[in-house]
Amino acid sequence: MKKILVFTGYYFPYTGGLSSHAHEFNKILSKKGYNITVFTTQLPTNALEQEKITDNLKIIRFPAFEIVPNYPLPKFWKLRFWQLYYKLYREDFSFIISRIRFFNTSLLALIYVIIKRKKLIHIEHTSNYAILSSNLKTMIAKLYDNTVGLIIFKYSTINISISKAVQNYIYKFDKRPSPIIYRGLNLKEIQSIKPDIFYKNKFKDKIIITTASRLYKWKGIDYTIEAINKLPKEIQKNIIFILIGDGEDYDKLKQYESDLIILLGELPREKTIGILKIADIYIHSSRLGGGLSTSLLEGMYAKCAIIATPNEGADEIIVNKKNGLLIKKPYANTITKNIIMLINNPHKMNRLGESAHETIVKKFNWETSIKKYIKIFSKIN
Repeated sequence: MKKILVFTGYYFPYTGGLSSHAHEFNKILSKKGYNITVFTTQLPTNALEQEKITDNLKIIRFPAFEIVPNYPLPKFWKLRFWQLYYKLYREDFSFIISRIRFFNTSLLALIYVIIKRKKLIHIEHTSNYAILSSNLKTMIAKLYDNTVGLIIFKYSTINISISKAVQNYIYKFDKRPSPIIYRGLNLKEIQSIKPDIFYKNKFKDKIIITTASRLYKWKGIDYTIEAINKLPKEIQKNIIFILIGDGEDYDKLKQYESDLIILLGELPREKTIGILKIADIYIHSSRLGGGLSTSLLEGMYAKCAIIATPNEGADEIIVNKKNGLLIKKPYANTITKNIIMLINNPHKMNRLGESAHETIVKKFNWETSIKKYIKIFSKIN
């Protein structure tokens, strides 16, 4: 039985696209006969330090903190971190997997494979330098990418891209082939989640517009909020914008909360999907950055009509006016214009939502994706 050690910045029960991607991937792979150990942050802090999900899937969580929201670091001064990390060196793993080059866990993975002389498979989820709330933070993130991130890309046995946008970014650092493997979605699980009755009843006479996202500058949420506030008064009376998520821009965006806009903060995944299922329109206003937005995929599966920039892989799954509306830039005026068009054409809004749902069912299947990963495993081992 092949043993795999996975380093990831976040993991179940932490919510987010990386966490769900990694956990669903590991659960399915463990059923295929692979023995997997996950080394990740103990965030949230009440998560168990060690947890056995199945006979073949074990999680080890080390003490950690967030230097800025959603950017974790180990608590290096804690003896327990070093004990847990050192314990990994006493085991013999077939190969190592790391996820997202700018998370410190990928550096830990790099150190591990150098010392243990193992092969590293790096899975990349983002497609640009991180854009944070201040120029200084953004500059530091870029410097890290151009040093540590570069070394991780170059030293890995193979870099796997989760979208074409990610692949293009990797090629700026490393010209070796980087296969694209799209994530799957646990469609049965999503299907089993019931629509959120509370918000459905609360806004029963409203058209519900929503976004679920990490609240960073590069997500472009400020454009969406500006677009909502620019809508004509007669349309504003009939809509509500629900923003789900947390991040370093949360406090900044919270000031825009009104009768028209509500911020719910971070919610459990089931609650988020329940709200997506009652929404009519989903807005994906991202600037350059992420790899492939899980929330966008879930919004499509929930039959929302999508308004999206091409970023975070959206232009790889959305065909303009077929299963969503693609806009070139996340400018408020453009978003406003498209919201008005959808609200004035409910038949079109429903048709786009149905087509978006069909796209996800056809394209995002875990079994297909896992077969591609296993083929790569067999080649490098």
